[in-house]
Amino acid sequence: MSEPAANPTPSPELNLTPAQPESGRDSTIVAEEIRMISDPRGQVAEQFRSLRNSITALNPDGAPRTLAITSAIAGEGKSVAAVNLAIAMAELPGKEILLVDANLHNPSLEHYMGQAQHQGFADVLRGGCSLDAALRPTCVDGLALMGAGSLPENPSKLLGSDRTRVVLNTLKQRFSYVLIDTPDALSISDASMIGALADGTLLVVRMGFTARSLVEQTYNQLETLGGNVLGTCLTGGDQVQHTGGVSNS
Repeated sequence: MSEPAANPTPSPELNLTPAQPESGRDSTIVAEEIRMISDPRGQVAEQFRSLRNSITALNPDGAPRTLAITSAIAGEGKSVAAVNLAIAMAELPGKEILLVDANLHNPSLEHYMGQAQHQGFADVLRGGCSLDAALRPTCVDGLALMGAGSLPENPSKLLGSDRTRVVLNTLKQRFSYVLIDTPDALSISDASMIGALADGTLLVVRMGFTARSLVEQTYNQLETLGGNVLGTCLTGGDQVQHTGGVSNS
């Protein structure tokens, strides 16, 4: 693993001591959109489990363990999809899942997970706190959360630092799967930057909402800039479908 770029001020070690239980385990997920909680036996929850199974079955010895989740434009439900998929993955026996909010423009994962704002991803990248200070357990067994933290003036500059790669590689060693929520890809370059560092990227598309040309443009952009697009997660109404590399069909 490469070392962080030189920094005029020392950074704290990337230490992974588990976060204290009181920092998140007593929170409650109440958002109806999180169907893995609000309707765990329903069709949408089962479709997220199917998506989970497709991802984990890609390559048993080298499945994508860091997964960037993005969309072409805002409003397609990528953050909701990220939370539902993370909860579905946490159901796997013996797996430890981490959900990271890398949307440093408009973060939302703490809201969906029923947690207050806390030190998070941006603070770790700045060297302002250690990983164990930013990691929090959640009310879902096997699922930890790292919120966005204090939002920077220039997210792209922060995400483009060598430390981002070091942090993601360190998290990958600790957790079975790391799901990273990013901004929409066409309007903000951050998604492509994170996608290039992750093992795979999942493109969320809301049916009847986004023009096909924009989806194709996003796919090509992510691949051209070094991302590995595994497939799409189609959302809309009461259905979730998955296509492309993560599909069983």
